[in-house]
Amino acid sequence: MSLNTIDLAIFAIYVLGLIAIAYYVSREKVGHDKNTDDYFLASNSLPWWAIGASLIAANISAEQIIGMSGSGYVIGLAIASYEWMSAITLIIVGKYFLPIFMKRKIYTMPQFLQERFDSRVKTTMAIFWLAVYVFVNLTAVLWLGALAINTITGLDLTTCMILLAVLSLAYSLYGGLKAVAFTDIIQVVLLIAGGLFLSYMSLSLIGEGQGILAGFDRLTSELPEKFDMILSADSPHYVNLPGLSVLIGGLWVMNLSYWGFNQYIIQRTLAAKDLAEAQKGIAFASFLKLLMPVIVVLPGIAAVLLLPELSKPDQAYPELMNLMPTGLKGLIFAALVAAILSSLASMTNSVATIFTMDLYKPIKSDKSQSHYVLVGRVVSVVALIIALFT
Repeated sequence: MSLNTIDLAIFAIYVLGLIAIAYYVSREKVGHDKNTDDYFLASNSLPWWAIGASLIAANISAEQIIGMSGSGYVIGLAIASYEWMSAITLIIVGKYFLPIFMKRKIYTMPQFLQERFDSRVKTTMAIFWLAVYVFVNLTAVLWLGALAINTITGLDLTTCMILLAVLSLAYSLYGGLKAVAFTDIIQVVLLIAGGLFLSYMSLSLIGEGQGILAGFDRLTSELPEKFDMILSADSPHYVNLPGLSVLIGGLWVMNLSYWGFNQYIIQRTLAAKDLAEAQKGIAFASFLKLLMPVIVVLPGIAAVLLLPELSKPDQAYPELMNLMPTGLKGLIFAALVAAILSSLASMTNSVATIFTMDLYKPIKSDKSQSHYVLVGRVVSVVALIIALFT
């Protein structure tokens, strides 16, 4: 697959617009220098709609879009159980966990552990999370994101990874969390619009000129097994989604840990104006989670009829993009890259926050606020460089 001039122009407009908006929202009043509250917690000024959009943008990346579409191709709508379970988890976090975090006015999860236990636990967890983010999360998003772009454009993998790293720094390095959170609104709009367009066009193609309802009716009548939400024990995919155990098993521990105590996820709620605004943001994110199966899984199911000869299920999303008309292909590609960039920017900002506030500041407590912001920016760059070479 290749992108033509119009598609590339749409992508270029997206990138330039992203950087311009990031710098616009990050600007400071004359005479005011960014402090740690500005850079790491967006001056505690995030409204609910920015929080909700940013939570989803940080969560969804290329590997999840392509992987879930591939799972939709193989398993069907049952894979959406994880998304709907996340929607419930978000409500639990907003109701029971968030009031405690907001009351303590914390910057990071290790800081919360210090208040709950002691500084040794804080330092241990800070080092642990830095290692996980830099050597696991950042490397995975860079590599899998580069694979997705390579599949679509044919660009060299190394070039793709460097491009992603540079673009994520270009819009997030100066403004910090405020730039990340407010530009995430664009990312989520693109993600939802691109996904809905892909679903619409896929159903239209299946409907053969009779409309999307006819396409959906054909999909459900020819592939009824793909719309089973609870797989029976005789299903060949039962080992991957064993019946109701997805909803009543130990996955709740993992979900609560991810949405409630994962720094790069929860950090945008800590930057809210107040508790009520943070909880509304989480409720908005929960609603957006309900849309993910339509945006990501449905195209994968549609690909069973449109592209029945795929050698690998994960080819479903990229190959469907190839069926889209000029212009729309560029929009969907921009949405895919937006998901990658948002995850990268969120992770690097959280790495900078944990290192600066939990490890560096306690040792160098006499430094200025602008110095800590500079340290955070340097750490962001270093983290991505390490991830590139890991």
